[in-house]
Amino acid sequence: MTAMTMDGFDLEARWRLHPKVALRPEPFGALLYHFGTRKLSFLKNPTIVKIVESLPQYPTAAAAVEAAGVTAAGAAQYAKALATLADSHMLMRVGE
Repeated sequence: MTAMTMDGFDLEARWRLHPKVALRPEPFGALLYHFGTRKLSFLKNPTIVKIVESLPQYPTAAAAVEAAGVTAAGAAQYAKALATLADSHMLMRVGE
């Protein structure tokens, strides 16, 4: 992945779940619930669940996406999903 941002999401930043967000595994993937905004998000793809869960372990979101086995050709789809989660305050940059 050569682009620093995709779909407005900074793949070169370090990200994590917002402290007020809980991730609950489900048979279809996972649920994210934000206790501050009361928003609920459904993650219906096991790869995005793996990426979201692993974000704190990697120095960048790009590294987490790559570690999940996503090819450069498929990265845009996951960057868009991560951007949506960041826009809804489910994810936040580390240090914010």
